[in-house]
Amino acid sequence: MFDRLKKTFSKFVETVVSAVKEETLNEKDVESFVSDLYLDLVESDVAVEVADAVVEELKKRLVGIKVPRFGERGAVIKKAVFDSLLAVLSDVPDVDFYEEGKKALEKTRPVTVMFLGPNGYGKTTTLAKLAFQLQEMGFRIVAAAADTFRAGAREQLEEHGRRVGFRVIGGPYGSDPAAVAYDAVQHAKSKGYHFVLIDTAGRMHTDANLMDELRKIQRVVEPHYSIFVFDAQLGNEALEIAKYYSKYVKIDGMIATKVDAYPKGGSILTFMYTLKRPVYFLGVGQTYRDLVKFSKAVYISQLLA
Repeated sequence: MFDRLKKTFSKFVETVVSAVKEETLNEKDVESFVSDLYLDLVESDVAVEVADAVVEELKKRLVGIKVPRFGERGAVIKKAVFDSLLAVLSDVPDVDFYEEGKKALEKTRPVTVMFLGPNGYGKTTTLAKLAFQLQEMGFRIVAAAADTFRAGAREQLEEHGRRVGFRVIGGPYGSDPAAVAYDAVQHAKSKGYHFVLIDTAGRMHTDANLMDELRKIQRVVEPHYSIFVFDAQLGNEALEIAKYYSKYVKIDGMIATKVDAYPKGGSILTFMYTLKRPVYFLGVGQTYRDLVKFSKAVYISQLLA
């Protein structure tokens, strides 16, 4: 994963180390190093404003830094890059979804999780993956088929439910999605379920009716977590859609899908920096187990590995 971005940072570290003639880096040297890095970042799906922020942070840390003449010289530069990326994402909290969910269960039951995002991003499959993981931890799950617009949406969710083992609450085609979500929550309360996972419609994001529909679900159900699911491969296109959603509905966090087939790696950095929301998980494969917890520090360490 993230091969393109890994090569970008690896190339940067090697360039700096090989070019250093003195123990201390001066401003002129640093300027030439980061200008090349900037272009490579943009080519790796890092948005321009994010690349700017990374470069500015690096300048602060590299100018005047002492590079040892012997030993692991690259480690000094790697640490500067690591600290810079962490600083750029300082406004984005690191959230362990499982731990937060357990804490929420101590106060209320069920915990409701609403999934947002366009069709084709992997929203329903991601819901099923999370259901599988939560059930593995001993929690009881019910899902709401609140996409009553797309033909076959309920059947798709029910097929996942059959495979994974969770109950699906739905309504007829064209019924009120908020009513379906509400019924699922009431069913969960009466039967003692721990989590309600709400699947939603994902037709064109510019559809005003869809935004009204999603807002109504949030108003009626008041989900504890509203998660935007984005296709990491789509880069800035997915970002613009997420920004549009965020104008109309609450987004608490994100899940990036198809990461295993995404060699660039920059869109994840861009999403966090731009939306100031945590990434909870990465979808890294086709099986129900292929949903891995996300951590900023681990992500940055992978980029510098």
